Amino acid sequence: MTALVLHLRIQGLVQGVSYRWNLVQAARQRGVAGWVRNRHDGSVEAMIAGPQAALDDLVAWARRGPPGARVDRVDVEPAQGSFDGFEQRPSA
Repeated sequence: MTALVLHLRIQGLVQGVSYRWNLVQAARQRGVAGWVRNRHDGSVEAMIAGPQAALDDLVAWARRGPPGARVDRVDVEPAQGSFDGFEQRPSA
């Protein structure tokens, strides 16, 4: 089965609140592969790959975020890519 891939852009108070670390943990718990990183504009960007149900669950988590975060908006677009595991990448 081919994994679906989504590109996320998360906006709000999502830097300096352990959002990326928590997203890594949430993705790994759901068996989702990909990566997450801070953007210089203050947003967080992620590529996530996995079964539809796992991606839907992770996107729902992304819309809430961890305690201390305030998520104003999550843009979700179809994407392409292949990933092994889930990693936190340097800011871009």
